[in-house]
Amino acid sequence: MLKHIAIAGNIGSGKTTLAAKLGKHYGWQVLFESVEDNPYLRDFYEDMKRWAFHLQIYFLNSRFKQINEIRSASKATIQDRTIYEDAYIFAANLHKSGHINERDYNSYLDIFHSMVKFVEPPDLLIYLRADIPKLVEQIQKRGRDYESAIRLDYLKTLNEHYEDWIGSYNAGKLLIVDVTNMNFLDNVEDFATIVNKVELELNGLFP
Repeated sequence: MLKHIAIAGNIGSGKTTLAAKLGKHYGWQVLFESVEDNPYLRDFYEDMKRWAFHLQIYFLNSRFKQINEIRSASKATIQDRTIYEDAYIFAANLHKSGHINERDYNSYLDIFHSMVKFVEPPDLLIYLRADIPKLVEQIQKRGRDYESAIRLDYLKTLNEHYEDWIGSYNAGKLLIVDVTNMNFLDNVEDFATIVNKVELELNGLFP
């Protein structure tokens, strides 16, 4: 039985929009990333070093709660971002850039590894690949004031972490969609292209 579809991708790649559209199209429950009610996000963009660890712990706990909700739900659920991205992309990047020190990073990884033992990977992971100009365009379009401080080099290093992670991902079925030249929000053909790709993967899940 199909239970869990997840969408991965950098900030501004279109995860939330696609999750909503696919959820509506297939009748799936949609679980969005906890952004608007996140008590640390605005502070984080103003002072990454001070708030990075707090932010990552908040996201990790939020995502773990979502996974438990997904597995106990009666219908298929599509999730905006995965618990793996919290650890392998964002926490790793913040540690590498010096915003999370060694002691806090090791504590974070201990918590993550304890949690992930109880986590089943999604039945299908959809990775949205986008270049930096596309990400910047999308971020500017949605107009969240606290995101105006995001640096280009931050987005670039996140993209690098994403490509490394996706290149070695083997936990389950993976669909990579390059959305750099797509506008699946407004263009019906672009959305239909993605749906066709998803259909092929879902058919492969149920031979």
